[in-house]
Amino acid sequence: MLCSIVLALAALRAGLAIRRARLARRPRPRGARQRHVRLAKPAVALILVGFMAGPVSAVLLRGWTAFATLHGVVGTIAAGCFAAAAIHGRRLQRGGEASRSAHALLSGIALLAAALAAVAGFVLLP
Repeated sequence: MLCSIVLALAALRAGLAIRRARLARRPRPRGARQRHVRLAKPAVALILVGFMAGPVSAVLLRGWTAFATLHGVVGTIAAGCFAAAAIHGRRLQRGGEASRSAHALLSGIALLAAALAAVAGFVLLP
């Protein structure tokens, strides 16, 4: 899961380069959009797969109640924000400029929530 968060941070970095260029009214860095999409798609996919595997692991392997911890609650928020950011990113790819602000906001919240979920998950380690 940590690798997928690092991948998402790399996608964020590429996305911020695009945003800085747009706000400064400069051309975006060469290949920045492709790099952003190339990093973000697998990051979101891995995060969502990890999110789905978490409750299965908690219930079947450890005998816990699913989503009964801070890690589970914050992880759910992060997964939802990542999924919503991906939907808005897809709309942006198809020319829906109205999704730009929502995509940026949701992506930021998703990464902050993912970082918090990672920290909250440390106490659950064996």
